Amino acid sequence: MSGAYAAESNPDIPRVRRIGFSDLRIALDGGLEDFRAFPSHAVFLCLIYPIVGIFLGGLLLSYYVVPLFFPLVAGFALIGPFAAVGLYELSRRRELGLDSSWQHAFDVLRSPAKWSVFGLGVLLMAIFIAWLLTARWLYHVTMAPLAPQDAGAFLRDLFTTGAGWRMIVWGNLIGFVFSVIALCLSVVSFPLLLDRHVSAAVAILTSVRAVLENPVVMAGWGIIVAAALVAGSVPFLLGLAVVMPVLGHATWHLYRRVVVAN
Repeated sequence: MSGAYAAESNPDIPRVRRIGFSDLRIALDGGLEDFRAFPSHAVFLCLIYPIVGIFLGGLLLSYYVVPLFFPLVAGFALIGPFAAVGLYELSRRRELGLDSSWQHAFDVLRSPAKWSVFGLGVLLMAIFIAWLLTARWLYHVTMAPLAPQDAGAFLRDLFTTGAGWRMIVWGNLIGFVFSVIALCLSVVSFPLLLDRHVSAAVAILTSVRAVLENPVVMAGWGIIVAAALVAGSVPFLLGLAVVMPVLGHATWHLYRRVVVAN
């Protein structure tokens, strides 16, 4: 197939094709259509995000949580692909014309791929924890010597001191590295595990190859996801109840655009 990246050494490894920005639009349109088809189900699956956001907002009363608030919110992008597994299953079933009631979002628990999905989810969680530990270390080497005593003092020092701007710049650079790693590992791996009988290693390899074959377009997808998550985080992350399901369903359609069908 023209534009397909073939794994000639192993025909069992799925092939990936080159896509364009128009494919991202098609994937997003598909995500919106799926969300319209069963919005209450999708929102139900994603309520954990605003609930966690409200919980974190309450923790802001403790200053010691404040420096990690942004890393925690940003970290949702790292574990989002795993949290959206149920949405991929609903999109898959709707595509096949099968019953797509919300109970089927938990079919992955009975799927032969459940342990591979779980293992890949643990890997993303490890990346998430590593990001939080790194963010905590960065705070201690930049802002902690200023010893702000409350959230207001922390925010003032963050934007008005050299130490604060060093934390902002380095935090975003390091966060970018973590997000690229997570994108490479997971952009199509979870939908692939649900769709075909492949191992977690093959799913990860296919995901990495999809990014290497389409670096610019996948970078665009990463920017879209990041921008949508930022928009959904205002106010109090409540918008994520809509943003997350749309992105989840769209990821399934992106998988269909990238990975060559059997």
